Amino acid sequence: MTAGQPTPDPVRTATLEAFADTIIPGTKRFPGDRAVAGVVDDAGAVEAGALDLLAHPALGLAEALDGMAGLLNMHAQAYARARQLTLDPAVPAFVALEFDDRTALVQNLTDPSHPEREVWFGAALFCTMAFDSAPHLSTAEALDQGHPGLSVLGFSKPDEDGLWRFPHFSYQRQLADIHPQTTATGSPA
Repeated sequence: MTAGQPTPDPVRTATLEAFADTIIPGTKRFPGDRAVAGVVDDAGAVEAGALDLLAHPALGLAEALDGMAGLLNMHAQAYARARQLTLDPAVPAFVALEFDDRTALVQNLTDPSHPEREVWFGAALFCTMAFDSAPHLSTAEALDQGHPGLSVLGFSKPDEDGLWRFPHFSYQRQLADIHPQTTATGSPA
């Protein structure tokens, strides 16, 4: 967090982390972690930076995140009431749901017939993007930090000069010659 930015709301943070963990689950970060359910043994969307991406200025969602978290918790409370589930009042309602219930609720929210589908489908898409492409970081920086999604995908590190080169052609042959006006950095002239 940089100077001048407000302190993140812990309810919003935990709720959106639980949402991201529902999309791409991860391992608990510490023993008492409630937002990350810990249903897998590898890092998931939360460790991949899903919240950083959702709050990134380029997305334009930062102002809406409090409202999204509130709406998600409202849906979680309604879900729990309809199923006569007792939620722990010490954590946000969505966080208090068991992982299978979180999953069922997210499936409902992203169903084509749900009136808020576009909101939740978009949020799920950005959580997935944080994991599989790390658009909120430079690729080289993400790889240096051991980004979990890029590591799982086997994304290779750049050469020493920071450029990616692929000496082995995927089609077992070169498909085209390099354009004569291509610069030394690989950009078109």
